[in-house]
Amino acid sequence: MASPRRWSRRWVLWGLLVALLLGILSTLVWLAGRYEAGLVQSLLEEDATQMATDIRTGLTRNVQSLQALQAGSPSPEGWRFPAAELLRENREIARVEWRDAALAIVSLAETPYRSSVFERLGRDSAQTDISFACATARRFSGPAYSISYFLPQSDGLGLEVMDMCLPVQVGGRLAGYLVATYSLPDVLSEMVGKQLAGGRGLALTEADGTRLAMFGNPARGSRTYIAQQLLDLPGNTMVLRLESRLGTPALFPNLLTALVTAMTVALAAVLALLGRDMRRRLKVEHDLADALAFRKAMEDSLVTGMRARDLQGRVTYVNPAFCQMVGLDASELLKPAALPPYWPPEQATEYQQRQSRRLEIGANLPREGFESVFMRRDGSRFPVLIIEAPLINAVGKQTGWMSAILDVSEQRRIEELSRASQDRLQATARLATVGEMASLLSHELNQPLAAISSYATGSLNLLQSADAIAQPPGHSADLQLAMRRIAEQAERAGKVIKSVHDFVRRRDQVREPIAPRALLDAVMPLVSLQARKLAVRVQMEIDDNCEPVLCDRTMVEQVLLNLARNGMQAMQLMDKARRGEKLLVLRVRPAASNAVSRWVEFAVIDHGDGIPEEVARQLFTPFFTTKAEGMGLGLSLCRTVIEQHGGFLGFEAVQPHGTIFTFTLPVSVRSTDQPPAAQEI
Repeated sequence: MASPRRWSRRWVLWGLLVALLLGILSTLVWLAGRYEAGLVQSLLEEDATQMATDIRTGLTRNVQSLQALQAGSPSPEGWRFPAAELLRENREIARVEWRDAALAIVSLAETPYRSSVFERLGRDSAQTDISFACATARRFSGPAYSISYFLPQSDGLGLEVMDMCLPVQVGGRLAGYLVATYSLPDVLSEMVGKQLAGGRGLALTEADGTRLAMFGNPARGSRTYIAQQLLDLPGNTMVLRLESRLGTPALFPNLLTALVTAMTVALAAVLALLGRDMRRRLKVEHDLADALAFRKAMEDSLVTGMRARDLQGRVTYVNPAFCQMVGLDASELLKPAALPPYWPPEQATEYQQRQSRRLEIGANLPREGFESVFMRRDGSRFPVLIIEAPLINAVGKQTGWMSAILDVSEQRRIEELSRASQDRLQATARLATVGEMASLLSHELNQPLAAISSYATGSLNLLQSADAIAQPPGHSADLQLAMRRIAEQAERAGKVIKSVHDFVRRRDQVREPIAPRALLDAVMPLVSLQARKLAVRVQMEIDDNCEPVLCDRTMVEQVLLNLARNGMQAMQLMDKARRGEKLLVLRVRPAASNAVSRWVEFAVIDHGDGIPEEVARQLFTPFFTTKAEGMGLGLSLCRTVIEQHGGFLGFEAVQPHGTIFTFTLPVSVRSTDQPPAAQEI
């Protein structure tokens, strides 16, 4: 026999089960009621949509009737009779007017079912609404409706109406308008009123809920169902509101069947959900395995070394490329140690200090990376480029640092070869330039040397005459003047030789801030040599606002000298029919700037015959030249030099004759504005 305590426990369990079942049944009954109410509301929404469609269809049909009316009766007298017939067939139209292009009434007809709707206020009270509607119709090239307005009637009541304006086109030109005045209550009763069943009401309201017209009178009930449909007409927007006070259908006759069916469906749904969940779980596990395998294959195939470190600087991951790079196994790299085995011992202390600074959370590391030196197992050192970024986990917390490491030893070797080749090319170009100037030196030095010879001969004559006879007055002054002239001419010859000597001997490739005027002044002695021989006048135009540029002085001076020589030679070959003063302009001015840098523009302008199109296409091609004695490397070398400075070298024609070569150099930035160079560990 069961103890009272056990029975009480069972009753409690049964009570809980009954309560659970009653709760489930009550919930199902409530949900069924909601479902049936939803069906009623859905039917009401469908009816409202159909009614709105019927109104739009009826209005469109009326527009077509008005268009046919205008086309069949072009005269006002013949138009009035079919217009009256149209009003008898369409009770919702209270008045039809034929207006000219200036909106003046030409003819009209009114409905026979009521007195004139404008009997009390007159037609002019709505002229503004008609003007707006007709302007909209003219813009749309179709019918347009005015906003509704209220007209008081003689019976003490009122009527809400709206106007429809239809433009009339004759031969593609506006000939006038047809204006139809609609009674909104009649629109509801005539176009959709016959579809209303008992207990329903239909109304037209504005967007804010203001009721404009109503048809029908819903009976009182326990619950009200409302459906609204937007009636969007050209120029006017209203809301069609359908109300119903129908009761909710009974549910209890089919409740048991509905409950069993619902429970069966619920059980099937639960099983389906469990099966789908299992399939999804298996698919996710399969996708995860594929993703891990793909990631492993991708990491193993990379030629870039990958290294992960925690916040204390310990290496937690390396890929095969990194192991091959340093010649160590992954186990050796991941093994806890005081210092990483790929650090050079002589730089270990310095690297350790830098690591403590760079591994701080929030440290600002350059996106372009930084260079360092690593050590292989055999002790050989090699340069590397390291790009490092914070390692963020799934919850957005930094757990360490991820590094991409590139072995740049081959790149450095190629850069050294390129730099050596560039130096040899520079030396060849300078020697070629000096060779072309040899003839200029002989011509230019003849004058000061001849003057020195003349002054020396005169001085000897004066000295001989001083020994033969007593010195005449002024004899000492003449001798001093002759000696001074000899010194001046000797100094002139020395400057000519020194300018060429300095140009040839310069070999340093250091970029430094240089004033633009200093660059021009440095090449002017050599430019002047050729300018005097070729009878060319050289003019310098330097903007005082130009800041110093950061450049390799020797290379940029060679670019200026090469462009100036080309310009003077181009003017020697120009057409004899237009030869006049040969002018070479060297211009310096500020160039366009962007948000991070500023530039200075250098220009060399000649007034020769210009560059033919077939030559311009190959102008910067190495070894292409139009000169019998040229090597074809001058302009190609010039462009290379400017592009190495980050600038651009180009040319364009000068009207009416000539060519301008321009190139840009960056403005020097103060050392205090530049961040210190970073090195990686």
